Amino acid sequence: MTHNPDYYAILGVSRDATRAEISHAYRALMRSHHPDMDGGQAGGGNGASGNQSATTDDPAQRDELLGIMQAFNVLHDSGRRADYDRRLAAGAPTTVPVRKVRSTGGTSGPPIRVTPVRWESGPWA
Repeated sequence: MTHNPDYYAILGVSRDATRAEISHAYRALMRSHHPDMDGGQAGGGNGASGNQSATTDDPAQRDELLGIMQAFNVLHDSGRRADYDRRLAAGAPTTVPVRKVRSTGGTSGPPIRVTPVRWESGPWA
């Protein structure tokens, strides 16, 4: 049910790739997939506003771009990469499954409210 993305395949690098190889592959993929760097393929050429609507509204392209960024985020950090490699070798899921439970009636308290985060300043900042 859970899907373990292969970050190495997404970036097109081998499992023993160095940080420099990962960075190079990431930059190359970002140049080819980034909506601002469409290479004139969006058509029209009517300025940035015409090209932006043609490229950023495509959910498949947006998901692919997010996958590339997530793969780089995991593989570029040595700690996250080691943890990812351990989970990949063990076959453990990389996501936490969430189950929505419907109320059977009665009052169980107030609903959870999700509000914007308010950052506080203090000695820890």
